[in-house]
Amino acid sequence: MAKSGDAVLLTELARANGGVLLTAQAMACGWPQRRLNRRLVSEGWTRIRTGVWAEPGRELNEMVLLHANQVGRPHLVVSHTAASVLHDVETLTQRVEFTGPRGVSATVHGGVLHKMRLSEEEITTVGGLRTTTVVRTMADLLRAGPRDDALVAVESAVSWRPSRYGGGNGRRGPLTELGKIARALERGAAMHGTKPAREWLALADPKAGSPAETIARLRMHDARLYPESQVLLTTPAGRRAYPDFFFRAQGLVVEIEGYRWHGSRAQHQRDTARFNDLMSCGEVRRILRFTASDVYRRPEAMIRDIRGALAQLSGSAAVP
Repeated sequence: MAKSGDAVLLTELARANGGVLLTAQAMACGWPQRRLNRRLVSEGWTRIRTGVWAEPGRELNEMVLLHANQVGRPHLVVSHTAASVLHDVETLTQRVEFTGPRGVSATVHGGVLHKMRLSEEEITTVGGLRTTTVVRTMADLLRAGPRDDALVAVESAVSWRPSRYGGGNGRRGPLTELGKIARALERGAAMHGTKPAREWLALADPKAGSPAETIARLRMHDARLYPESQVLLTTPAGRRAYPDFFFRAQGLVVEIEGYRWHGSRAQHQRDTARFNDLMSCGEVRRILRFTASDVYRRPEAMIRDIRGALAQLSGSAAVP
């Protein structure tokens, strides 16, 4: 039978599972099922699925749903966009996603279940959750598409990026390499979606610095515009400058400003110094600056402005 302090015991059991309680665990600790259910209801626990509850006051966000779906079902492995988030990889979308073996009946509450084979070498543990490795996750995203979503994640995984977990002065290093992702695709060459996945991976650029830069480059690529990215330029004073995109023949720089652009006085000063450094480079004749909102919401206008600038700098009527 449950002893005094049993409410604390239930909370401790839940917090060991990301705020989720499996009734079977509580019953193994001596709770009779009827008494347990009455206690959970009276204290405001939220029933997520049969035998699984979230502790009172716990928001049913993606992380809680991941724990709720996996607890007691280790054959379900966090994958795709959900695994990307666990690995600190930037994504355009976030979903509760799992991969499970074919032939095993299972449903995912509030999310998606993919039926595919996984080897133990393709599974790791992050934050107490069994999840696909970074390499397998990127291969899965490339096979599943869409292209833009997959490449945003891939380029985040292979480059230095801001960290949502605050490690390393707010930045984390590359988590994998393009070559490793390519080999993972080849190991699953017979899987559906591998052919377009190879083609999309060939477009990946580890120099990309943000999701907005990835999407901007893809929009330019689709428009048959092929700038260099993060090329080294040197100012007359010897300082180095790395523009986001550079059309060398025309001397046009294209800069993509993130959502945090000019978020502080210090950042404004850094942006101004960067702009002045770029303008002082002998190869640079003009700079176009676009916000992330321009990239995501008004890509046609961005492409039109780039084409117009290239035409002016080339002294021609238009750039095809």
